[in-house]
Amino acid sequence: MKKGFTTVDAYIAAVPPKVRGKLDKLRSAIKASAPRAQESISYGMPYYSHGGRLAYFAAYKNHIGLYVPTPVVEEHQRELKNYETAKATVRFPIDKPLPVALVKKLIKARLRKIEAKKK
Repeated sequence: MKKGFTTVDAYIAAVPPKVRGKLDKLRSAIKASAPRAQESISYGMPYYSHGGRLAYFAAYKNHIGLYVPTPVVEEHQRELKNYETAKATVRFPIDKPLPVALVKKLIKARLRKIEAKKK
C-alpha cells in the first residue's frame, strides 16, 4: 500500500474493491466500540486515539492488519487462535469473513486499558 494519504476515506478508496468492504466494516466496528475516538492517518495508515493510542489498521496483499497496543492481543490469545498474531498485531486473511464481534471486543479491551491509566 502506498503512503501519503491524508484521510481514512482516501486510504480505503485506494484499496482493491474486494478489500474495501472489509475495511469499511473494520472502521465501523472501531467507531461503534469507541464512538468518541479521533480518526486520523498515522504512519500512512488509519489510526484511532482516545486519550491514548487505541488502534491502527492496514491492508496488505493477503491480510488486513489490526494493530492494538499491548497487552490486548496477548490477553485474547484463545479467541485469536485462528489468526496469525504478534505482540500487538492480528492478521485477518483477506479471503475470510472479518470477525466484527472479535474486533469490537479487542477495541473495547484496549479502551478499558486507556481508561484505567487515567485513574
